[in-house]
Amino acid sequence: MKISGTHYRTLWPTAPGAVRVIDQSRLPFELAFVDLMTLEDAARAIRDMQVRGAPLIGATAAYGMALALREDASDARLAHAARLLEATRPTAYNLRWALTRLRDALRPVAPADRFEAAWREAAAICDDDVEQCRLIGAHGLALLRDLAAATHGPVNVLTHCNAGWLACVDWGTALAPIYQAHDAGLPVHVWVDETRPRNQGAALTAFELAAHGVPHTVIADNLGGHLMQRGRVQLVIVGADRVTAAGDVCNKVGTYLKALAARDNGVPFVAALPFGTIDWSLSRGADIPIEERSARELTHITGRTGAGAIETVRVVAESSPALNLAFDVTPARLVTSLITERGVCPATPSGLHGLYPERRTGT
Repeated sequence: MKISGTHYRTLWPTAPGAVRVIDQSRLPFELAFVDLMTLEDAARAIRDMQVRGAPLIGATAAYGMALALREDASDARLAHAARLLEATRPTAYNLRWALTRLRDALRPVAPADRFEAAWREAAAICDDDVEQCRLIGAHGLALLRDLAAATHGPVNVLTHCNAGWLACVDWGTALAPIYQAHDAGLPVHVWVDETRPRNQGAALTAFELAAHGVPHTVIADNLGGHLMQRGRVQLVIVGADRVTAAGDVCNKVGTYLKALAARDNGVPFVAALPFGTIDWSLSRGADIPIEERSARELTHITGRTGAGAIETVRVVAESSPALNLAFDVTPARLVTSLITERGVCPATPSGLHGLYPERRTGT
């Protein structure tokens, strides 16, 4: 996607052994970059959310694994890198998926050739992510075309957190259909949940929609239900950090409440995700590990002052404890459909197996 007319991916190699990423912790007020040179750099970027979004986490971890093997490509180093990276963000399944893909690709490779092989595989994961997100956009575009045909005026889409190109290598998941609809000339408007406590909607989704020229409005998280009641939302579309084989969707905390409001008001609720987000080993959403992050993310907020300085201030009394669980799970029964790179399906085991028949045998 583009910022001020310039195309960017969220990460790209600058040389063999170096990767540059957009530092999302500085957005929306500054477009800054960070160079990842070591395994520890990659792990820190994931853990501290300089990069975030399940597909991008996986891609960054893949390059982190490659960086780990530059000086030492032994089996022990490979195992250490996988453990370190997997521990950074426990909920996002693309992380484990990407590390498994790297380890499987490197298993038959001699240690002397592992760094080059890992670098190629990490690049392939990134290119695959771009194509998968483009296809998600194409499949979702058909849904938006149908809604546009039935709607007098723009299609109003509500989204939660950030599942655009900043969450992936390019295009995004939930926002890919919106970008393709906008580029095709369909009238579309996005209600952007602020998404407390880290404000990924207000800080990231709004930033990238504005950069691409997509009409949008930032709203408080709790306004979505009211807008649905008033008929001002035709579709809720979100991304996912992990989806079970039964179709349960784990996403940024607050997603479940949007799904409940959508069901009560007859609004379609869909999740967009690539293959690497599906955890075929789980059949119950309750079994997904939910990351608990620092309470400081909830008790403090960062913004720009009238004088232009970026400052962090406390918004909760020091005497009050805070709980910061980063994700919740929307049961499959509340999910109208899933959009993947292979098409659209019901959020059911049979629906997923219809798109991925090879998984019926566990392959």
